[in-house]
Amino acid sequence: MSGRGSPALERSSGGGQTCQVKALVQPSDSISVRGVSYTVRERVGPWWNVSLYHKKWTRQILKDVSFHVESGQIMGILGNSGSGKTTLLDAISGRLGHKENFFGEVYVNGRQLKREQFRDCFSYVPQNDTLLSFLTIQESLTYTALLTLQKCSNDIIKKKVDAVMAELSLSHIAGKIIGSRIFVGISGGERRRVSIAAQLLQDPKVMLLDEPTTGLDCLTANHIVSLLSELAHRDRIVIITIHQPRSELFRLFDKIAIMSFGEMVFCGNPMEMITFFSDCGYSCPEQSNPFDFYVDLTSVDTRSKKRELETYSRVQVIVSAYKNSEIFSKVLAAIERTKCMKELPPIPFKNKDSPSAFYKLWILLRRTTRNFSRDKMGLIMRLLQNLLFGLFVAFFLLRLRSDLVKGAVQDRVGLVYQCVSAPPYTGMLNAVALFPPLRAISDQESKDGLYKKWQMLLAYIVHFLPFSVISVAIFSTFIYWTVGLYPDASRFGIFFAVVLASHIIGELLTLVILGVVQNPNIVQSGVVLLNSAGVIVGTGLVRTIEEMPTPFKILSYLTFQKYSSEVLIVNEFHGLNFTCGKSNSSTASSAACVFSQGVQFIEKNFPGALSRFTIDFLILYAFLPALAIIAILSFKIRDRIIGRQ
Repeated sequence: MSGRGSPALERSSGGGQTCQVKALVQPSDSISVRGVSYTVRERVGPWWNVSLYHKKWTRQILKDVSFHVESGQIMGILGNSGSGKTTLLDAISGRLGHKENFFGEVYVNGRQLKREQFRDCFSYVPQNDTLLSFLTIQESLTYTALLTLQKCSNDIIKKKVDAVMAELSLSHIAGKIIGSRIFVGISGGERRRVSIAAQLLQDPKVMLLDEPTTGLDCLTANHIVSLLSELAHRDRIVIITIHQPRSELFRLFDKIAIMSFGEMVFCGNPMEMITFFSDCGYSCPEQSNPFDFYVDLTSVDTRSKKRELETYSRVQVIVSAYKNSEIFSKVLAAIERTKCMKELPPIPFKNKDSPSAFYKLWILLRRTTRNFSRDKMGLIMRLLQNLLFGLFVAFFLLRLRSDLVKGAVQDRVGLVYQCVSAPPYTGMLNAVALFPPLRAISDQESKDGLYKKWQMLLAYIVHFLPFSVISVAIFSTFIYWTVGLYPDASRFGIFFAVVLASHIIGELLTLVILGVVQNPNIVQSGVVLLNSAGVIVGTGLVRTIEEMPTPFKILSYLTFQKYSSEVLIVNEFHGLNFTCGKSNSSTASSAACVFSQGVQFIEKNFPGALSRFTIDFLILYAFLPALAIIAILSFKIRDRIIGRQ
């Protein structure tokens, strides 16, 4: 802060002198960050402590950060955990939540960026790779290119992908499956290079990478940094955060920034760093890694209050020395000179010819289908899980009878109960198992501006519909004719349609909750509870709706189980005639033989269901578009939640 009033800055901030000096320099792309600060307000206590929960305290994450990087340079941002490295990348890439708490200026080629331009100017590679496991490297990059470059022919896209793979040394493994933790694929370093390649397809001039060496062995980490250095020297700007780099990488960086508690402790070239800290009285010992030494030196030790005060005071002394140094003055002078340049090239936006929404949906559908089609176990379970359930039910019931004494009504009611409650559950299992990886990649690619999250959601819905039809058709065909339900083709069609709707509703309901809840285990528990509550309240099979308290009667109309159970009951019982076999107990026989016709059972337990048959069926299918729309809205809510984090 004190550096802003330094004589060097005053000399450089004069418009005439600055522009005259800069006119002698060859214009090049540059990024300048001036006075960036960011604060968040956090709740003091947990939600169950009402008094503390309503109180908030302000925490400063970034404090007056400034730096300047030019084309052909790579800058490494160092610092211990919590120093603000990742937040700084989020700030200059426009990915911060609580944007109203962001202050400062970001310039590209001397022009201040508008907030909506950040995403189109910077490529961002997050710390965690988000890639679809069952695609090959070439397929993954090709689909990314198709989402980015619409007007290019297939030959041009192939050449673009091949060129990027060659640039990142991926050509020799282009046909390998990416893999996951469950099955072997490419290595961690190769996954990281694929993530970088996906960003290079848009030909960015500014690349931001958050901890690109995390989780990699030392040799692989060195290769990644060397590769990024080569990319920077090909007329790009590369800015990375890095944790504990090896000393061999010291000279690969054109600029090194060290952060502590949200402040820029130092920013300059490696030799300037050595000189600056030596002048401050902290020379790096021989045989020591300068990165480790200076990061430890500028870290705050919070193990005790005394150590925290001592180390924080030391950091503040170093920060003050840096703000008053000639190094910092040159940074501010470079920013001012760039702002005065008239000959600078325009802002280097990424090459992105955004396709139409329909075309993006088509590409996402193709990518999703190809990815899941290679998951053999997933395909088998999706197609046969309903059949496995049907096998158990069929062997349990064997054949339905018309003898009331031998459970003709009870067996049918039990089967309807299972056909109402189980299909939504299997639909939920599909969504919980398959959709989270798609959600993760949509979070990343939507931030890159490739598409909207709801487009990925819609592609998944379109993808699973034919699988749901096949799976339910297998189950319905087997269970209907094996156990001996009403032998009529049209009634079989209605049975199939109801079970299909229930199965799809279960999957859509899960997608709704996955839109706002991150943890799949919580989602699974929530859907099970909702489904169970719907079966109890809505079906009338546990307790007749007429006998329920008024609040539960009202709630029953909001459950899809009410409509599916009534349709199935009418579909099976209407037109049935029952007989009364002999029983050892005349009392039991008379109790069991209350009904001689299925219509009597319907009118007693589901009054009015016969007249509502068509309406119930239509309302049941109205749940499908309604839940799809709610799911899309939930993902829009998710956008806002992530934006505020």
